[in-house]
Amino acid sequence: MYKVSPVNHSLDSEIHSCIDNKTKPLGALGELESLALQLGRIQLTSATDKLAINKPTMLVFAGDHGIADYGVSIGDSDITTQMVANFVNGGAAINVFCRQNGMALEVIDCGIKTPVDDARIINQRLGNGTQAMHKEAAMSIDTVHKGFAFARELVERHVANGSNLLAIGEMGIGNTTSAAAVMAALTGIPVAECTGKGTGIDIVALKRKRIIVEQALLEHYSHLTNPIQILACLGGYEIVQMTGTILAAAEFGVPVLVDGFIASVAALAAVELAPAVRDYLIFSHESGEHGHRRLLLRLNARPMLRLGLRLGEGTGAALALPLLQAAVAFYNEMASFDEAGVTSVVEPMLKSGAA
Repeated sequence: MYKVSPVNHSLDSEIHSCIDNKTKPLGALGELESLALQLGRIQLTSATDKLAINKPTMLVFAGDHGIADYGVSIGDSDITTQMVANFVNGGAAINVFCRQNGMALEVIDCGIKTPVDDARIINQRLGNGTQAMHKEAAMSIDTVHKGFAFARELVERHVANGSNLLAIGEMGIGNTTSAAAVMAALTGIPVAECTGKGTGIDIVALKRKRIIVEQALLEHYSHLTNPIQILACLGGYEIVQMTGTILAAAEFGVPVLVDGFIASVAALAAVELAPAVRDYLIFSHESGEHGHRRLLLRLNARPMLRLGLRLGEGTGAALALPLLQAAVAFYNEMASFDEAGVTSVVEPMLKSGAA
């Protein structure tokens, strides 16, 4: 169903050799070297080719949740609408960081409760918010597939426009509750370890939130048999479309820069559907949201940043972009020992880390 080709490992030794022969001790650029290798596996047909990041684009998916009416957040769904308007008017943190780093930003309405009348918003609406997941399925199976189709069209457009790096972020009051439920259903990790304070709720609201997640898992227990069913029963419109975006991007051979907790839940769902997707994912940061560390471990992911962020919107992914660009730049531009004229006496010292 999802035709994701494995990344190319045939050049691994040549890419490693290219990296190791830069004028530095072995491994001295740490995780930047791992990022260069990962991009090389995706992009290169020869180790002497150049890596490239072209038209990096942040996709912010917005959707509302029926669960927001049950006291799981500090605000209601009106905040989603207000923040979507803020995004297109350029006033949110994600706008600031995208401008700072030269990253295009697109806002997608996946199904917020009250739409914003603005032509700059991409309309991929699946409804006016999901149903309350602890009482009924959040959406239908057909709606999940429709969300995937929307996401594929979105990815096709950006790839055709020359983008070879997509980043995903989200907005939606109540979506940490939905994401926690999806995580618990996909992994079997206890609800208490998946469910955190989200927007900053107090301990009473957190207990209520965890109870509601437990109720949702119990309500749909017999249907939580595969990722599509789990997304339908427990997911959000924005989580579905992030999952679909990851699947489509990987099919096109385009890496995805993943933001925080909710985006990582979408990443897990995509990997469960098509395991080869994992090698196309770059995890930007470890969120301050409870459960994200366990989720990253499950995905065998080493995040680029640990800043205690828990804002969402794609902010961690936008902040990580310069590090990815640095990995590309050193691979393309840093001299080898031969090119720099480093002598045979100094070279072993550099390679051993003694210099």
